[in-house]
Amino acid sequence: MASCFSSVFINLHLSCDFSIKKEEQKRFRAFLCCISFFLSILFSPYLIAESKDAEIERWIEKFQPSTLSKEQMRKELTWFKDISKSFRGKTIKSVAEDIKTHYWERDVLSKAFFDITGIRVEHEIIGEGAVVEALLEQMSTGKNIYDAYVNDADMVGTHLRVHGVVNLTDYMKFEGKKYTNPMLDLSDFMNLEFGQDYDGTQLQLPDQQFANLYWFRHDWFVRDDIKKLFRQYTEKKYGKSGAYNLGVPINWAAYEDIAEFFTNTPIDGKKVYGHMDYGKKSPSLGWRFTDSWLSIAGVGDTGLPNGIPVDEWGIRVENRVPVGSSVSRGGATNGPAAVYALTKYIEWMDKYAPPETKQWRWVDAGPQAARGDIAQHIFQYITWLSHDDFTRPGSPMLDKEGKPVWRVAPTPHGRYWEEGMKVGYQDAGSWTIPKSIKGQKRAAAWLWAQFCVSKSVTLKKFLVGGTPIRKSTIHSEYVQKRKADWGGMIDFYASPEERRWTDTGLNVPHYPVLSRIWWPFLDKAIRGDLSPQQAMDEIAKEQDRQMGKMKMVKYSPKLNAKRERIFWLEKQGSPKNERERDIPKTMPYDALIKRWKR
Repeated sequence: MASCFSSVFINLHLSCDFSIKKEEQKRFRAFLCCISFFLSILFSPYLIAESKDAEIERWIEKFQPSTLSKEQMRKELTWFKDISKSFRGKTIKSVAEDIKTHYWERDVLSKAFFDITGIRVEHEIIGEGAVVEALLEQMSTGKNIYDAYVNDADMVGTHLRVHGVVNLTDYMKFEGKKYTNPMLDLSDFMNLEFGQDYDGTQLQLPDQQFANLYWFRHDWFVRDDIKKLFRQYTEKKYGKSGAYNLGVPINWAAYEDIAEFFTNTPIDGKKVYGHMDYGKKSPSLGWRFTDSWLSIAGVGDTGLPNGIPVDEWGIRVENRVPVGSSVSRGGATNGPAAVYALTKYIEWMDKYAPPETKQWRWVDAGPQAARGDIAQHIFQYITWLSHDDFTRPGSPMLDKEGKPVWRVAPTPHGRYWEEGMKVGYQDAGSWTIPKSIKGQKRAAAWLWAQFCVSKSVTLKKFLVGGTPIRKSTIHSEYVQKRKADWGGMIDFYASPEERRWTDTGLNVPHYPVLSRIWWPFLDKAIRGDLSPQQAMDEIAKEQDRQMGKMKMVKYSPKLNAKRERIFWLEKQGSPKNERERDIPKTMPYDALIKRWKR
């Protein structure tokens, strides 16, 4: 602006006095250039403010739809701009796992954050296992690798015991109060407790979350010809008195029957499968079990969020102290329910899933239900339902009107499950700041984390990645009007039932160390080198061995003395003794939705 004024002034002056000599003109131009320079410095704050305000207006439009009005968005984004003045020009590094939500944060939100605040973010996307390993290294060595992590809240039990991450409750109250968004609204977050310790202290802030739900081809389940065939199948198997209708399976017995039926019944002349899964030797094979598969089978005790005193990993905790995972120490990792869980996992994959499933990891299996030949999936991470294979025009997952032919429903539970237990798993990728990040770096990282979860952007982020974190997103007029597009997912998140799907929780004392134990032994069971009982025995044994060595800042494990298995199996609660197969039960999908609404 100032340079424009001086340029005009020079030109006007010279055009009015042609008698000025060339040397005088040069000196005069130099003099006015100096004035121009000082004017540009004088006016630069206003020019920057003008530019930044224009950026805010541009991003307000890009972030539509939003749960906030444009004026509210303007207020929130202006706060980020104003509070960041002393950080402009700085660079921070963050990291997250490879799902669609985080790619959008990297490609879109980091650019918006830079345009508005002047803080450059290098938001790296790597595998989930690599995220955990990097955070573990940073906490144990103090070497600063990243300034902030989107780390699963599954690690909260570790964080509370090793004191390696910033206590966000204290930070928001004291040192970081100035840098805490006045519109953050913690009460609007779903499952905020996932990132809290036993006393409700916030150690991690949710950035995205997704549940494991039952997924099925609703268009097949409601076809009269298929329903008739299924009724005949169950009548043949159980007799007229035991026959039942095709519907959403309530328990594993019904899921198993439906899997067998579809695998052996061509649909429209084509081979289909009644089940899908993944089984490749990799860290994600361990997550397949620790992500509440044992809980769904019924391994743990009743009580939310994770079973009291035995959780879904089979770890017994007394007075916040882990005391064992083997049945001989009061745990349930190698008890009958856990062995049943592994047995069914292998059996169903062998009998009812596509042969290639054993070569899939979780990232490979995620979109596979969209192939068109899968009837149901008991363990669908719903983040994958936003994958292009499910949403692109022409996908077999869409009907003629572009609506999904699939639905999601509550996870069927195993024979050891009891009313009052958790029902399924929710993954909650959460902002986590290591204690080694201090001062302005910590403040800038906290601002970036809050920006990614701000009300201005969270509805748009949900539409991209399908991983909601705010109640205002789920209950927004925009989403409620279009909830049919998500095949029951919105009904799930709006339901009080949602609280029974939880993450790993507080009992697991050191997630990175213990999670490494699972997948090598599970792989041996899949390949037939170990029986399910042997594999779970080895996992329980090694888990106890590792816990016995742990010396932690708080609530360090202290193992129970070994006793005969029968001592614990005959007690009420977990570990649980052998049980017979359930009577298969199903329910019409519409009835389930009504129950969710209640």
